[in-house]
Amino acid sequence: MVVDTGRPAEPSLDELGEIARRVAASVETVIAGKPAAVRLALTVLLAEGHVLIEDVPGVGKTLLSKALARSIDCSVRRVQFTPDLLPSDITGVSAYNQEIREFEFKPGPIFANVVLGDEINRASPKTQSAMLECMEERQVTVDGATYPLQLPFMVIATQNPIEMEGTYPLPEAQRDRFTARIAIGYPDPGAELAMLDSHGSASPLDDLKPAAHASDIRALVAAVHGVHVAPQIRQYVIDLVNATRHSPELRLGASPRAALHLFRASKAWAALDGRDFVIPDDVQALAIPVLAHRLLPTSEALVGRQLPEQVLTRIVERLPLPGR
Repeated sequence: MVVDTGRPAEPSLDELGEIARRVAASVETVIAGKPAAVRLALTVLLAEGHVLIEDVPGVGKTLLSKALARSIDCSVRRVQFTPDLLPSDITGVSAYNQEIREFEFKPGPIFANVVLGDEINRASPKTQSAMLECMEERQVTVDGATYPLQLPFMVIATQNPIEMEGTYPLPEAQRDRFTARIAIGYPDPGAELAMLDSHGSASPLDDLKPAAHASDIRALVAAVHGVHVAPQIRQYVIDLVNATRHSPELRLGASPRAALHLFRASKAWAALDGRDFVIPDDVQALAIPVLAHRLLPTSEALVGRQLPEQVLTRIVERLPLPGR
């Protein structure tokens, strides 16, 4: 005998995977030839994290951000970071309402499901710090009052690594709050030639239709929570993070928050593959995008031109795989 509870059945992992594929396909119609960057951005979204897109000008950082946001039918706000931007311009401000004779809170652009922060390193450190509470605790505190942010909530920030004039480097505390860093890179000649046809006359964003709703993303996030991680895989994540803290080539290793972000991202990566369990390959595939931007090399490593990505690659190669 089947009892009807009146509630819709939970979607299966295959159905959720189909939703994720539709979103990825929608984004790839705008960002051609970069499936790895699109998948990583979608992984961060399902891991309830935030992504930092860092690359040279003109490779499509803002375009990727907008395409991902428009592929989901939810609220989207864009913030252009400038040196004169104030923290209240992001979080909101309490203004006096003469009709009701009380102060009324005017929400800022941070009160959206997807927040696009363009050229985040152009804002002052004081303004950058206004994002810390929003990104970590999913809430905003203004004049002693706390306002929760609606879920899903994701910050997609962009910055140019080679522009130094008029920029402020992101502090380590804020870089640590980004789940992953994405480098898009230049497209191959074939994709760049196709871009001239698709982007030459009009913006492909104009024809982009949402491939999922906010409720679909919440269901995907819930499915990611149910992905199984064996004790050996959990220990492997901890061993990898600890190895960065004891590396002689690094003066700052990965934090406990980094281990948590790697753990969550690995579950989302496995779910996108249609698996309800994590394997070591998932952790290895995400080690560099999730950990590298948090690491600081020593002076000797800088002289030897040893980037954190190179150090991390050697750590992953040396670390024994988890056994059964």
